[in-house]
Amino acid sequence: MDFVVLLHIFVFAPILFCITFLSLPLPSPTYFLAWKSQLSQPVADLVLRNGVIYTSDDSLPFADSMAVANGRVLCVGNRSFVQEFEGYGTQVLDLRGKVVVPGFIDSHVHFIDGGLQMMQVKLRGVNKKEEFIRRIKDAAQSTKQGSWILGGGWNNDLWGGDLPAASWINDVTPNNPVWLSRVDGHMGLANSVALTLAGITNLTDDPRGGTILRTANGEPTGVLIDSARTLVTSQIPEDSVDDRREALHRASNLALTRGVTTVVDMGRYYPGFSTELSWDDFSDVYQWANSMSKMKIRVCLFFSMETWSRLVGVINRVGHALSEWIYIGGVKAFADGSLGSNSALLYEPYVDDPDNYGLQVTELEALLNMTTESDLNGLQVAIHAIGDKANDLILDMYGLVASTNGMRDRRFRIEHAQQLAAGTPGRFGKQRVVASMQVVDINPLSGIKTAMKRRPPNWQSAWIPSECISLDDAIKAYTISAARASFLDKDLGSLSPGKLADFVILSTDSWKDFAEDASANVEETYVSGVRAYP
Repeated sequence: MDFVVLLHIFVFAPILFCITFLSLPLPSPTYFLAWKSQLSQPVADLVLRNGVIYTSDDSLPFADSMAVANGRVLCVGNRSFVQEFEGYGTQVLDLRGKVVVPGFIDSHVHFIDGGLQMMQVKLRGVNKKEEFIRRIKDAAQSTKQGSWILGGGWNNDLWGGDLPAASWINDVTPNNPVWLSRVDGHMGLANSVALTLAGITNLTDDPRGGTILRTANGEPTGVLIDSARTLVTSQIPEDSVDDRREALHRASNLALTRGVTTVVDMGRYYPGFSTELSWDDFSDVYQWANSMSKMKIRVCLFFSMETWSRLVGVINRVGHALSEWIYIGGVKAFADGSLGSNSALLYEPYVDDPDNYGLQVTELEALLNMTTESDLNGLQVAIHAIGDKANDLILDMYGLVASTNGMRDRRFRIEHAQQLAAGTPGRFGKQRVVASMQVVDINPLSGIKTAMKRRPPNWQSAWIPSECISLDDAIKAYTISAARASFLDKDLGSLSPGKLADFVILSTDSWKDFAEDASANVEETYVSGVRAYP
């Protein structure tokens, strides 16, 4: 165990941290159900000892022991203090020096969609046209004639940048409609069978907020962007309730293997798509799983901003928390598309498409009205904005809404905040807007290493090394900062007394090595003090 860590544990971990929690009434958490001790000297259900426990709590960054009772952190500190809460039935876990961190929070997922994609053709990581075609051909051979072939995750940048076309896969899918989503979720490829079913021809106009890519002679290539995707996706039979429940199961299991114990689910709502999909998942999947005690990780749900009044009604009836597993977060809308699909709204045109400045997928007046009403009714607002112009438009709008509705702790969010103009980053801090940025795969340890090293795969040196951050800051981004971004910090984000006992045991036994090389694996994941993985 590192000397610096030992210094934190044995010098700066006073018994007061435990005694304060035991002697004072536990504040009722804002959102999740509160646990209250029924005993003057509670007995721990679980005690962790002999480890490097990183808490994400600046009042006690490190400890070597932690006690858990009734699913919440009872005490953290030195072994001699924590062992006082051991009793009959207490499970004692010797960490053997391993590093423990709070359960990771993924601040932006499309959880049910992700689970559904796990049951479809997997195209993530494909880096050759030939492999792309082969996977679709293999799927066609095992798919009933006339049935849809669905898949996703492709990224044309991996094979040189050329966009796929229906002509790539028409010969191997003559009897099946095909829809394949790009990795960014803003573009997809349809084969000719699917285009015919959707009635898309050279005479079909682009829908508002979307684009049908065409050849030089005006024929659709098969690639559809943003709201144009609904021309095809509206023809696909809705996923069954059983499939969506299985999607939750699969996505939850994947999250736990990565140390993720809470996700912020932005739902199955995209430009042009039905706002009912997220509500269907809320009732058919999440509420069902909660009532059947089948939830494995915690979810914070966002819904289409178009349905803000409906969400206010639900919160007025049941509050923000249905249980310790399901929290109702707020509402989401879209300002633009994505960079990968050349639909992010920019001040300057795309270099490879000089007439294209991107797409504004929602009318600004409508967006302003919905945001004003949502905020006035106490909802947290999250708006997707990727391009520099889109981000400035949303920051301007947020400032106007805050001025109109008055000051409060609203924690406006911009999802992605990817391509910013000079001077724009400072506006986030000044306006106290959350930059929920750069959504990636559900793999926090990979994200932490990237944030620390900034070295893309196969690169010998870092990209803009001055932007590298510390291990401490990187972990906080996935824990306490992520919790604050969704108003979950009263119960989640740090291993502090009274908070829910979600934590991850890592493979490393040296904080010093972890801070230097940023390499570690998830060995075990605990939710409410109970091992959930493996």
